[in-house]
Amino acid sequence: MADACSTEGPEAYDIHGAPIMAPFVAALLDAVRPAPGESVLDLACGTGFAARAAAALVGPTGRVRGTDLDEGMIRVARQRAPRIDFTAAPADRLPYDDSAFDAVVCQQGAQFFPDLTAALTETARITRPGGRFAATVWAPLDRQPYFLAHEHALRTYAPDALRYFHRAYVRTADQLTSALRTAGYGALTHREVTSDVVLPPLGAYARGHLAALWGGLLREAGGEKAVLGAARLVREELADRTAPDGTAALPFTVRLVTGIR
Repeated sequence: MADACSTEGPEAYDIHGAPIMAPFVAALLDAVRPAPGESVLDLACGTGFAARAAAALVGPTGRVRGTDLDEGMIRVARQRAPRIDFTAAPADRLPYDDSAFDAVVCQQGAQFFPDLTAALTETARITRPGGRFAATVWAPLDRQPYFLAHEHALRTYAPDALRYFHRAYVRTADQLTSALRTAGYGALTHREVTSDVVLPPLGAYARGHLAALWGGLLREAGGEKAVLGAARLVREELADRTAPDGTAALPFTVRLVTGIR
């Protein structure tokens, strides 16, 4: 089992993903506005960014749950927030009763569901009538300079990773709203949210983040030199956006989709 200082895997994903995810978790929860005492599900929760933020909003009388297919992510989610009930489960077979939740949120997970309509139909089942749903997915890759630099680095050092990488940027708002409508949600909305995120000094951050996400494939393609080379390429591509202290303020854009059960 990796420890909390591991440079790869779910632990590192949690550490390096936090600054990028934070503003969009806030936008996601603002869209459903969890109130004290309510029940919230963080669907495809990863290491629990949205679940931890939701728990602060619903308070001690509320209830937050999180599910994800990846047991490693669930393990780290439990370590980070032991008072929240995290369960390993697929999105189309959720272990909850009908109408169990006042709100369901999905932060950067819907693009990975094998059957989007099946997953959202199951989500509708466990959302109470009048309950709220919100999801974010990344806008197209050409809107994301940091991730575009990742793509160029993988194309150079681990091209086999690209078939996995590109899945994060292809889900459209129309696909989401169509599946939500079929699942039984109404009052559907979608909009883009852009946030300028200040990333930590890229010298260490780019390498750590690449290793957390793609370390295995990079090393398979070219050993540790591939990891270092990919990180160097990311830093070089973003040099004109990097401050003297090594930090980089970069725009990230998501599509935010909402519905009412």
